Amino acid sequence: MAGKKIRFMNTAFRDGFQSVFGARVFTNDFIPAVEACAAAGITYYEAGGGARFQSLYFYSNEDAFEMMDRFREAAGPDANLQTLARGINVVALDSQPGDIIKLHADLFAKHGITTIRNFDALNDMDNLRHSGKCITDAGLNHQAVITMMALPPGCSGAHDADFYEKILRQLLDAQIPFDSICFKDASGTSTPATVHETIKRARKILPEDTTIQFHTHDTAGTAILAYKAALEAGADVIDLSMAPCSGGTCQPDIATMWHALRGTGYDLDVDIDKVMEAEKVFKDCMKDYFMPPEAKAVEPTIPWSPMPGGALTANTQMMRDNEIMDRFPEVISNLGEVVRVGGFGTSVTPVSQFYFQQAFNNVMMGKWKKIAEGYGKMVLGYFGKTPVAPDPEIIRVSAEQLGLEPVSGSHLDIIEKDPEKGIAAASRKLEENGLDITDENIFIVSACGDKGVAYLLGNGTIGVRKNKSRGGENGASGDPERGSGTSKTSGEYTITVNDNKYAVRLDGDTAVVNGRAYTIDIVDGLDEAAVSAPAQLREWRAVTAPMPGTIVRMMVSVGDSVKKGDPLIVQEAMKMEVVVSAPVNGTIAELSIAVGDHVKGEQLLLYIS
Repeated sequence: MAGKKIRFMNTAFRDGFQSVFGARVFTNDFIPAVEACAAAGITYYEAGGGARFQSLYFYSNEDAFEMMDRFREAAGPDANLQTLARGINVVALDSQPGDIIKLHADLFAKHGITTIRNFDALNDMDNLRHSGKCITDAGLNHQAVITMMALPPGCSGAHDADFYEKILRQLLDAQIPFDSICFKDASGTSTPATVHETIKRARKILPEDTTIQFHTHDTAGTAILAYKAALEAGADVIDLSMAPCSGGTCQPDIATMWHALRGTGYDLDVDIDKVMEAEKVFKDCMKDYFMPPEAKAVEPTIPWSPMPGGALTANTQMMRDNEIMDRFPEVISNLGEVVRVGGFGTSVTPVSQFYFQQAFNNVMMGKWKKIAEGYGKMVLGYFGKTPVAPDPEIIRVSAEQLGLEPVSGSHLDIIEKDPEKGIAAASRKLEENGLDITDENIFIVSACGDKGVAYLLGNGTIGVRKNKSRGGENGASGDPERGSGTSKTSGEYTITVNDNKYAVRLDGDTAVVNGRAYTIDIVDGLDEAAVSAPAQLREWRAVTAPMPGTIVRMMVSVGDSVKKGDPLIVQEAMKMEVVVSAPVNGTIAELSIAVGDHVKGEQLLLYIS
């Protein structure tokens, strides 16, 4: 006899992509799988938003609005298409003013979306009030979210059933309109007991007909238990995914959950044979994409350092790209302390990224020597009120390094005063670049900044990771091809001169020194009369990259005079901008890099004479 029918949302094409591929997937590649799911009778999908908005412009050279239109066409007119929004951040990593928040809801309704799941990582109701109203005013279903995680062992003061009950009552008291409630655990660390008690209390507090949805990941290996606990406590809907984007850092597979519920009082409302056929199509669609091994693994250290699946693989991929993946265990080990002193914001975007960036800085630059801007602003109150007060010493260090004072009050009020934010500011930037001023373009520029402008100008780049060499099908990029080198002088070396390190690759009559190519002539013996350049070079001060990253801005040219502390170069690393400053007074003697170059840690950037 069939049990109670359980509804589910298919997250494979949004959270699945983020959790496995860092959200970097071409639309043409996955649309056939959406069509197959529709043929299998699946009618509820996560179809965009979150990281799957920016990633299309940053890495796929595609338009997210066009992707949503195509998703609607593939899923059918009656499907419930849901996107993810981050309160006043909407689909950006930084906060947006009220007019952009309204534009977000209006545009997503225009491009086929039915429901917006709306959360704030700090569970600050001030950050959900305006965005929730805009979503309902646009005629969309508003799924209000309470974000969950488990605190690292030894911590207390938030993220238990009492805490979530308090947040739920704050949501109701704020009179934020909603159509359903979701308890969202992006790190998959909430214990099944906490999930059960939280949803049981919510079922008693909420009106009887309120839909309760639960979301988790299998990163810590407890997702199936957590889902069963949620269902037994009264949840109506759960989130499930499909192979290859299921398990590990993703949600459990539809088939896995169907199997786990066999013989219980619950039954997934699905034709499992048709779903398995759709999974075959999806696996074929994704067969050329690089699958990071950590995406499919259960990671037992996650409860000590809660890192969401989507953030975990996105960050490991960036570390892999920068050839520093060997430092990942240190970063994860350090993350627990970063959470412990930071005020217990939930480890979900953007706070999860703040946590990772700070742990990364602590490992690469020394503990608390470099406060990540997002983390520092969070502990100082610039994103709203954290669940508990951050450590006073971390507040002091953050204020000192960032040159900011702690603030309190509505974060939206702070953003509204920023002249560089909003529709007017985005319109000016479009006009300056000779671009059409449309609602879509305004939103792209506001949410994606300079990278949005680059896309609209036709200068978008491809950063999709496939198991093919650079320049393959769809412009996919894999590992760069490297010359084999047939000369007897070929090889790769690290040379240290006066404490400055140089990465040197010799290939016949070419030497690549820290990424810059030189024509050379190597002969046996030493022609001492010809060796005179070092006398000049010894008077130059080398400036090197503090960490791997991409050069995004140059503030100096050869011949410019600089003073110690002046900004020289801005590089982007791990979604952070790092300013490289002059270590001495002098003149820019030589530049070794240009905007767009990817550099390694300690790679030469320039010389100051």
